[in-house]
Amino acid sequence: MPKAHANLGNRVSTVLARQLGSQLLAFRETAGMNQAQAATALSAQAAKVAKMERGWVPFRDPDVVALCQLYGVEDQQVVQRMLRLARLDRERRKAQGWWVTSLAAGALREYIAMEDVAVKVRTWQLALIPGLFQTSEYTRALAVAAVSPDEIGEVERIVEVRVRRQLRLRGDAPLRVHAVIWEGALRQMIGGPHVMRQQLEHLCELADESNIDIQVLPFRAGVHTCSGGSFNMLTFAEEGAMDVVHMDGLRTTNWVEGVEESASFAEMFARTCALSLSPYDSMRFIEGIAKGTHE
Repeated sequence: MPKAHANLGNRVSTVLARQLGSQLLAFRETAGMNQAQAATALSAQAAKVAKMERGWVPFRDPDVVALCQLYGVEDQQVVQRMLRLARLDRERRKAQGWWVTSLAAGALREYIAMEDVAVKVRTWQLALIPGLFQTSEYTRALAVAAVSPDEIGEVERIVEVRVRRQLRLRGDAPLRVHAVIWEGALRQMIGGPHVMRQQLEHLCELADESNIDIQVLPFRAGVHTCSGGSFNMLTFAEEGAMDVVHMDGLRTTNWVEGVEESASFAEMFARTCALSLSPYDSMRFIEGIAKGTHE
């Protein structure tokens, strides 16, 4: 899976641009044309079309319309969805949010920019508490274990970024989050009993919020479809902006793109939800683990 590019400048490949580029590529191949023929319609060189199809440059509305006409895309609803997608990508490239200066390494800039405009996140966590739900102490314990001794100064920066991301859970238009957490993530003693008990109690508090749903997949559920690894699915309000999936690490991120791929992850998530405890029973389950966590 391709690793996301950190910089959000104009000449980098972004998730939304790659979605749009792959759709234009599919239209071109269906029309039986090569990149040179497409470039003629734009009064440009074939290299421009190649960059567009790979998502390396922002899309101008006239170029999108010209290519759709050339490829015989007559459905105006399809064209308008592509234009909205191009507009959203341009806005994301120009965004100068807090993450631009907070993330020195930049590995998560693109994800945070996407999360900042998402309306919903579905997250499956196999080994850790979801980042949006982590207490500062829990994140700090993870960061200390992850960085090398000469990078210990990065720990507080990582904690700060996690705390800032969690602001999306509150406000006038809070991010909706549906999390499914494997039982193992709840029992692993990250930071010791005191830190872990506080973390579990924090999950129970978050579950009272109307925009947050938390389910637990217990050990007794047995084999399940999401055993391959944790992932997040981001949903956007803009029509035409398909869900995107990412695998989140402490300081890195990988993307899964495409309509079929996104749909397969949505199906896996739904099947795992069906195997999991209900939100109510999940909270009783977490409370039981917290009470049994002794210092």
